[in-house]
Amino acid sequence: MPYTPIIATLGYVLSPDRASVLLVHRNARAQDQHLGKYNGLGGKIEPHEDVVSGMRRELREEAAIEALDLTLRGTISWPGFGKEGEDWLGFIFLITRFRGEPPPANAEGSLEWVPVERLLRGDLPLWPGDPFFLPLVFAEDPRQFHGVMPYREGQPVSWSYTLI
Repeated sequence: MPYTPIIATLGYVLSPDRASVLLVHRNARAQDQHLGKYNGLGGKIEPHEDVVSGMRRELREEAAIEALDLTLRGTISWPGFGKEGEDWLGFIFLITRFRGEPPPANAEGSLEWVPVERLLRGDLPLWPGDPFFLPLVFAEDPRQFHGVMPYREGQPVSWSYTLI
């Protein structure tokens, strides 16, 4: 059977001093699969949209900011991640410069500046697979990571990646 994932972006916006990252605390919609979790910004790519344009659009829609400098840090294939077991393929970006001022919240929840150190420590409610790849997003190593993290019943079952 062909692999036909939902294609999406996931972006981590750094504060100007690079000490904090803008996250959405998904606390606005009771039926949200992500309810209660903290996550980067992003979403599904629209037809006829490239991943960079999709990431920029999502940042405008979710945080009212315009990405000025963004770097593709990697990709992750998440077989079985979706609510109904759908496969996802995510393009993970680090946004190091932007214009605009994020509002306190969006339709999905509160927007919060969280110390990068706290995010990497893992003391926030995150998807259980996030601690595996987040250190790679914020690493000094400029190489991209390309990983596979199958999910079953809302839990990652393995994680592997290649650095290039």
